[in-house]
Amino acid sequence: MIQAIGLTSNPRKELPPAVDDVSFEAHAGRVTALLGAPGAGKTTALGLMLELQRGRGVTHFRGRPLHRIPHPSHEVGVLLGDVPGHPARTVRGHLRMLSAAAGVPVRRADEVLEAVGLVSLRDERLGTLSRGMDRRLGLACALLPDPHTLVLDEPARGLSIGESRWLYGMLRTYAAQGGTVLCTTADPKEAARIADRVVTLERGRLVADQEAADFSRTRLRPRVAVRSPHAARLSSLLAQEARAAQRSVEVAREGGNRLRVYGSTCADVGEIAFRHGIVVHQLADEVGDMGPGAGAPEPPAADGDAAGHPADGSRQDPAAPSRQARPAAPPHPGAPAGEGSPAPGEAAAEETGPASERRSRRRARTRDADAALPPPISVRPASRPLRPLRYEIRRATGVGTVFLVGAVVLAVSALTAVLLARVGHTPQPRLLAAWPAEFPLPPAALGAGLLGALAFGDEFRHPALAADRGTVPRRLGLLTAKLLVSSALALVLAVLTVGCDAELLYLVYGREVVAVPADWLPLSAGWLGLVMGCACAGVLAAGVFRSTTAGLAVVVAVPLLVVPLVHKMTEGTPARTPAPLSSRLRDGLPLRWPFGGEHHLEAALRLIAQPVGGALALSLAALLCAYLCTGLRSRVR
Repeated sequence: MIQAIGLTSNPRKELPPAVDDVSFEAHAGRVTALLGAPGAGKTTALGLMLELQRGRGVTHFRGRPLHRIPHPSHEVGVLLGDVPGHPARTVRGHLRMLSAAAGVPVRRADEVLEAVGLVSLRDERLGTLSRGMDRRLGLACALLPDPHTLVLDEPARGLSIGESRWLYGMLRTYAAQGGTVLCTTADPKEAARIADRVVTLERGRLVADQEAADFSRTRLRPRVAVRSPHAARLSSLLAQEARAAQRSVEVAREGGNRLRVYGSTCADVGEIAFRHGIVVHQLADEVGDMGPGAGAPEPPAADGDAAGHPADGSRQDPAAPSRQARPAAPPHPGAPAGEGSPAPGEAAAEETGPASERRSRRRARTRDADAALPPPISVRPASRPLRPLRYEIRRATGVGTVFLVGAVVLAVSALTAVLLARVGHTPQPRLLAAWPAEFPLPPAALGAGLLGALAFGDEFRHPALAADRGTVPRRLGLLTAKLLVSSALALVLAVLTVGCDAELLYLVYGREVVAVPADWLPLSAGWLGLVMGCACAGVLAAGVFRSTTAGLAVVVAVPLLVVPLVHKMTEGTPARTPAPLSSRLRDGLPLRWPFGGEHHLEAALRLIAQPVGGALALSLAALLCAYLCTGLRSRVR
């Protein structure tokens, strides 16, 4: 159950608030429609309910506000607009990544793909999906953690008639199994057809909160559909007759030879046309909207034909027809056939029968679609994201960006090493690392910093991942996972760079160019520390500034700005020459260091004491402190 109390958005300069003191309830087992014309405040109200926008008011989901729920994605499934994600990621890969973030078994991705009929498109890229398939994927993302509540913002916008029927059939099935469904729409006729209760907004204020049957009787207006080759003349005659009889009649031209007449009947329109000798090709009573221009037009069949076939030619899953449960529609007197209304006999029975019989018939209509939803699951409570390391691995390897950056770094490093060897006057360590003296960083370090800066991507805008209602979740567990995965990628990149450069130099110039230096151990440690440090700096900088470009800029600024500063602070000879660190460590402790540990510690401290190592360590410490401070500030807010 959803309880929205006093939702009010912040005022926009001199304009009134988009949502002003809106309160309503959405009960479990029912579909509630939030109705309003474009600009009425429907999307703003959902943003206030989900704590995505600032304002006043509170929304309780089964008695608790969203920020008090340990795992919001397991309580509320959200579909707002298109599915956010990398366009190169596959449908199945996107769901498997969200499964790791939500802490559900990986088989859950296949279950929801089967439920929404996307099994045949599981290997398609997100950027190639049609509008209908994208809405199916959005519904699959919302159903993935098996939430109790679904909140959807105009889920059928831009869908064909068949796709809309399938979508609302899924929502009806979900509500029949005990879930709470809240969706927005701009079409009053659609709201009366798909919902059990209709909440109407107008200019940000609540104007009606009614049952669907009461809404159809009081808010919808009957109309007469007319088609005539003399539509313009008939329209003028109807207006004249209405003025003469002092009746309120509205005539809306719908292009060509079609008219919609509000406030009249078929008998009156037909009599006027007969008296003036006007040929009429169609004359039928309909249940219209609240008047001309009150709602948005019906969604065009852009993604398929009237039968619901996708426009891209892809075939649906063979089991999809059995899952397309038709939503139960409230009875509309005089409603035309083919718009989701029941048969005449069934409608009359529902109008005259008691409420218990109507509910039993509605359950019977949705019993065949019970297999459309995946089975419920149980999730062990843990810190969000529930499986950060597994999520980060799938996020990094789910697209080809990592492999593309690695290939470019290896190619540039190999070419640079060959050119440096041909020019000469380059030390062997810098030659193997492809690090010209004129460059602040080698290509491998820049590539590692770019991979680290790419760790915070746009997929965090997905409601299932926005744990703290921001673009970047500030969780130490997730940060640790990102640092570990970025460091591992940087380590592999550093080893492959040296190996490829050495092999290419050996093939071009011979063995003497790739001889192993005597101090290979400290050189290797310094090289690996530099590359991994750049990757970690990119992760932290992108997390602090929420920008990939800013993360890479910080990585480049370390050798350009911080290194000269550290070098200037440490230049000059000290007045006293201290004793060797290894002897002080050996003599100052009662126990002996095993395996000469004091020498290894001294070598590590010497690496940090170098200008580049000290600058990198100082930058990492500053970025980590900034990350923690911004995280604490967001929690206080």
